[in-house]
Amino acid sequence: MTTDRMPRDKGSEVHGIFEKIAGYYDRMNFVMTLGRHEKWCREVAARVAPAAGGQLLDLATGTGVIALEAARRYPASAVTGVDFSEEMLSRAMAKPGADAIRWQRADAACLPFENESFDGITEGYLLRNVEDLAGVLREQYRVLKPGGRIVILETCPPSGLLKPIMGWGVRVVVPLLGQLVARDRSSYTYLESSTLAFKSPQHIADMLSGLGFRDIGWRKKFFGTNVILWATKPK
Repeated sequence: MTTDRMPRDKGSEVHGIFEKIAGYYDRMNFVMTLGRHEKWCREVAARVAPAAGGQLLDLATGTGVIALEAARRYPASAVTGVDFSEEMLSRAMAKPGADAIRWQRADAACLPFENESFDGITEGYLLRNVEDLAGVLREQYRVLKPGGRIVILETCPPSGLLKPIMGWGVRVVVPLLGQLVARDRSSYTYLESSTLAFKSPQHIADMLSGLGFRDIGWRKKFFGTNVILWATKPK
């Protein structure tokens, strides 16, 4: 699950992983979520609801699933898809409808955009792959216009009564699927470890609030292993 990644050391390691998995990224997302991934991406695009004719930024665009859905849903808006991985971007740019989107390679920790450039921001599986979580969210606050919304699709560490079962599933099933579907157990072992070590939705919501976002909410998906969060920059 996806991309725009970080500074040097850890960043170069993660960059290498996502360069390697780009060719089977969509297939693995479909298998691991039992076909739910594209539906979640459609929900992310629906929730961002940029102003008519506005500018929309899709971070960690990966193979462009959210960006392409946003371009279909908001044809009057200008959509920019950003990722750190060249291979991911090349896969995105080869898809039908890709000509409607501006694709750009960039680091989410240092976005090459002016303050208050975008009416909405979407992202998929970015935050668990960055070193400076607060800094990346702060960058998004900076480039978002007042009144604009951010919508985040992310993995979620299991909790509650199902935590032992879902934790086992993430630790065992995800790397196994990586081996069976993609012949790449090591990359999906990273996915397993980064998912289990990531922050709770409440933690992310608290960070968003601390940065100044308001109207914050979230919905867990797929037995609590994924989550969609949203927040608005005050006018």
